[in-house]
Amino acid sequence: MSITKFSKKLSAACMGFALALSAAPAAADDLDVLGQFLEQNFPVQQDPLEKLAISKAEQLEAQAQMAGPLLSSQSALIMNNRTGEILYQKNANRVMPIASISKLMSAMVILDAKLDMNERVSITDAEIDRIKRTSSRLGIGSSLTRNELLHLSLMSSENRATHALGRTYPGGMGAFVAAMNAKARSLGMNNTRFYEPTGLDSRNVSTAHDLSRLVTAAAQYPVIRKNSTSNYGSVYAVSGPQRYKNTNPLVREGSWKVELQKTGYIREAGRSMVVKANVQNQPITIVLLNSPSSTTRVNDARKIESWVIQRRS
Repeated sequence: MSITKFSKKLSAACMGFALALSAAPAAADDLDVLGQFLEQNFPVQQDPLEKLAISKAEQLEAQAQMAGPLLSSQSALIMNNRTGEILYQKNANRVMPIASISKLMSAMVILDAKLDMNERVSITDAEIDRIKRTSSRLGIGSSLTRNELLHLSLMSSENRATHALGRTYPGGMGAFVAAMNAKARSLGMNNTRFYEPTGLDSRNVSTAHDLSRLVTAAAQYPVIRKNSTSNYGSVYAVSGPQRYKNTNPLVREGSWKVELQKTGYIREAGRSMVVKANVQNQPITIVLLNSPSSTTRVNDARKIESWVIQRRS
């Protein structure tokens, strides 16, 4: 279109708009009238490339939703607890260090032994972490019941509490670790090995598939469900009262219906987590291994929540 023709069309358009505006009711919004007038007289044609790009983006988004959530964790698994169906998996058979997720197996072995859970156990030099040199608020000489030790082990991942439980097991630590490995074999966890009860040793390894079996088994113990999802707890140590909180933000925030959980971290394992929860009334187990940070680990769980909700909608 030439400049002369465009000028004539613009003049005619302006005159038409003036007439349209004068004819509009007094309460009409002038901007709305202008917008409607311009749409009718100067329609904007969508760029074919833009249309194609939008269509392609929608297609990729749909494909991504079908394939599964985009996770930072190196290994992951999502299972429907009601049917046993694997909804999503990523490197689910890769053998990896599992850090403090080991404590779920430790808890089952302790409870299977039917020990006196009200018996007091003293923290000794044997509980000092000589693998990773981690610290603890349970000073040497602290005396707690097995119930208290198990609570701190599952809720706050207290390594000295877990070690003391294993050390005072009938037959000592060797018998305790042997029982952990025997329990793993009985559950069909064929790619799982334990060398000590806390998970500080990077040789404690498993797979996401095996850990889904661990979660299913551990969830059969009411004490494990209760202790792992407890928000806070306090004990009296040699240095005085000590207050502990849950290591999992999903539990602390209270937005998830968590039935069982355990977090884990050592450098070799990254940030890991197992969760049994109800998402939109769908019971699922989530296993996340070797996420780069605490933030990405929780973000992965939230991505899974959104993905599960979208699949059901």
